[in-house]
Amino acid sequence: MLKIAVPNKGSLSDAAAQLLREAGYRQRKDNRELVLTDPDNDVEFFYLRPRDIAVYVGEGTLDVGLTGRDLLLDSLAHAREVFGLGFGESRFRFAAPPGTVDTLDDLKGKRIATSYAGVMETFLADRGIDAQVIRLDGAVESAIRLGVADVVADVVSTGTTLRQAGLEIVADTILESEAVVITRAEAPEPAGFDVFLRRVQGVLVARSYVMMDYDIRAERVEEACLLTPGIESPTVSPLHREGWVAVRSMVLRDQAQKIMDDLWDLGARGILVTDIHACRL
Repeated sequence: MLKIAVPNKGSLSDAAAQLLREAGYRQRKDNRELVLTDPDNDVEFFYLRPRDIAVYVGEGTLDVGLTGRDLLLDSLAHAREVFGLGFGESRFRFAAPPGTVDTLDDLKGKRIATSYAGVMETFLADRGIDAQVIRLDGAVESAIRLGVADVVADVVSTGTTLRQAGLEIVADTILESEAVVITRAEAPEPAGFDVFLRRVQGVLVARSYVMMDYDIRAERVEEACLLTPGIESPTVSPLHREGWVAVRSMVLRDQAQKIMDDLWDLGARGILVTDIHACRL
């Protein structure tokens, strides 16, 4: 039975649960449940603190985990990222009082406060920057005012909280993170992982694409298919109306409206767009 670690709380937990439901897996109805068995799919889910997931997977206690890239790297666990899930995006940046830091070289000799000491130590070591990392648990915005640090490194969305603390975002981006699927590093692929992988990737593709159907005159079909090439090739079927064909093709969701406009100008009619809930490509 494939053992999968899932975040037990927060927005990452909600998004992961929705993804797994769309992939056909049972999910808990009570957030106090810590273990859920899905015998129909030969899978067992364990709901853990997001920061602990990479440790359990890296030790081989659990086979697969869904967590943040930042948490995976910060854990220094023996686990590897398999692929990104496209949600839970965040950016890890430096912040300092205005005029004190411009480039990474300016970090040398500084005290850097962060909740992600593992990420920070690796980042500095890879670039040969000698700086002191101050590990704090939680918000770090006040560390400079309280005299324990010269610079902070934290997850940034809008930067409003940092500006309110009198800081500005400086130097290069440390890390761009998102939710990821992880497995144990340098270990054989766990039994059943290939099925899990196909299901999850099928949902992610389905979220990115829609199915587009339209009717068009036969002499314009080649031009239309250039607009809707599909994954392999569009499906083209003759209509009862002489000289017309029906076309069906997958198109990127965020391009669908523009493609509909272009097809209309080409003479297509009866243009329909429908959601795709899952697929295998």
